[in-house]
Amino acid sequence: MKSIFTLLVLLTMTSQLNAQANLSYKVGMSKLDITNLKHGGGTMGYSIASSFATGIETRLYVRTYVLEDAQANKVAIVNLELCFVPSELKKRALEILNDSTFTEENVLVMAQHTHSGPGGFCHHAAYNFSITGYVDELFEFFAEKIASSIAEANKVLVPCDLKLNNGTFPLEWEVGFNRSIESYNQNPEVEQQTFENRHKAINRDMNLLQFVGEGSLPLGSINWFGVHATSISNDIHDVNADNKGYAALYLERSFQKMNPNYIGAFAQGTAGDVTPKYIYNKKHKWQRGAYEGKFPDDLESARYNGDLQFKKAKEIIEDSNQHLVNGNGIHCTLRYFDFSSILVDKTYFESEDQKWTSPSCIGMAMLAGSLIDGPGAPDFVVKMGNNWADKIRKRELKSAADSSSVEAQKIRHKYEAQGPKKIILETGEKKMLGHTDLNKIPIPSFADPMVAAIKRQYNAGGLTENTWTPQILPLQIIEIGDLVLAALPFEITTTAGNRLRMGIEKLYAEAGESMKQVILCPYANSYSGYITTYEEYQVQRYEGGHTVFGQYSLAALQTVYKKLFQQKNKEMTPEEQIYPPAFSKEELSKRSFVPIKH
Repeated sequence: MKSIFTLLVLLTMTSQLNAQANLSYKVGMSKLDITNLKHGGGTMGYSIASSFATGIETRLYVRTYVLEDAQANKVAIVNLELCFVPSELKKRALEILNDSTFTEENVLVMAQHTHSGPGGFCHHAAYNFSITGYVDELFEFFAEKIASSIAEANKVLVPCDLKLNNGTFPLEWEVGFNRSIESYNQNPEVEQQTFENRHKAINRDMNLLQFVGEGSLPLGSINWFGVHATSISNDIHDVNADNKGYAALYLERSFQKMNPNYIGAFAQGTAGDVTPKYIYNKKHKWQRGAYEGKFPDDLESARYNGDLQFKKAKEIIEDSNQHLVNGNGIHCTLRYFDFSSILVDKTYFESEDQKWTSPSCIGMAMLAGSLIDGPGAPDFVVKMGNNWADKIRKRELKSAADSSSVEAQKIRHKYEAQGPKKIILETGEKKMLGHTDLNKIPIPSFADPMVAAIKRQYNAGGLTENTWTPQILPLQIIEIGDLVLAALPFEITTTAGNRLRMGIEKLYAEAGESMKQVILCPYANSYSGYITTYEEYQVQRYEGGHTVFGQYSLAALQTVYKKLFQQKNKEMTPEEQIYPPAFSKEELSKRSFVPIKH
């Protein structure tokens, strides 16, 4: 009996030593304060001029993890407490970093999507319309902070194991709710849910990657879970990292008792149709939106939601059932694709004729806002916009009906690709309400600060050089052992995300490649609106109105991921590669921030 006990002890000790000896990766981590704002400048996310920043409630941070494998291959995973990450910001950060070890391919920059962070740091004009201009000092500040965070993390590499695990939020945890349940229910594969059961119409799983050092010391972690960082509403004028910011601080505070240098990041998942708000309160003003989180006080609600995410992350970390990511090493691939003209693979959308995307268009449903997270335009403006859109469509299709000209073909193609969308802004073709001459827009400047900003920038010649939102966008695959991170520059809905993830898993399975789990990383490396399913798009709620490349966007995204997968082990020639256009300092200066009276 004694010998059996001794054998069990020896086996346990041996397994612990083997686990510690595995340490097949190295990790370096960094956390830097990126809190900044342009006083009176707009915040990014709600797209209304009345959402602006005058103070600071919480600090904002960038958290960076640099991983290295046994062959000295590296990847930098960066998570920013901002709304999203323009590709120009990542490019500028790499220029400042000036280290050939790190390139666009092996650097992943994500945003956790707080709507209470500063705006104005985007080069594409449309993302600064509600901010009322471009703020170069913010652009340079954030680029320098990203570069510094990668450099600092790269200096402190230590041996580690990578442990992967996930957990599911119980249904009674009030952490996320589908905000577009009518759209969700259009999907044939889902179980139909009532409005009261909309908490069941989301992906309730959290995926978590943790870094464990010698002696099983917890070094840090990053997790992915989809819920909008909109606990803080558009009428609060303080910078705030929102629910995910609070969650990160709570997790770090908990584990810093064991390791004072512990860093924990909370990244986004399939949050496109997921809100933290679920209680109707008619006392709130219309522009704020009538829905709230657990409490009438938004700050208290943000902390509550963050606490739920923290508790789930801690539970996952402390779970003994961990998958040890294998030591097969790191491989990174990134390619740019022109989303304005993608021929859809019929594997992803069956039809007799070919389907294409079109240059980006924004619908009135987007400008109307998300009724739960925060309305945009009033109902009478929405009705007026819908009528304008219908008249413009009718006029344009009539003019193109009997013509074979290039312009006529473009018009027919646009409306086929965009389907039922009530088109207001053509950000790919630089039009508003059908006009390239923005002085002809039938809305006076005094009616809305955003319209005033658009006309001012147009008359200064600042809206002619490049498209108003990006058309050429990056997709990225990062393989870390048997873990796959699939990065995309969109907000993606629950069901669209499920289809995309399963499609990528199928690509690996058909190729016979080892793959434990695919984790989607949205809001990454650039940004260009939403991705919904074809079925959700037909309803034209906020998410469909902001799916800018049209009703076949998900199928197009699946198509180009297939191309990326096929190219991931190939070197591309310069002729095969495309890149986003550069912005001149002259154009950006013509769109500089001008304060408005609030």
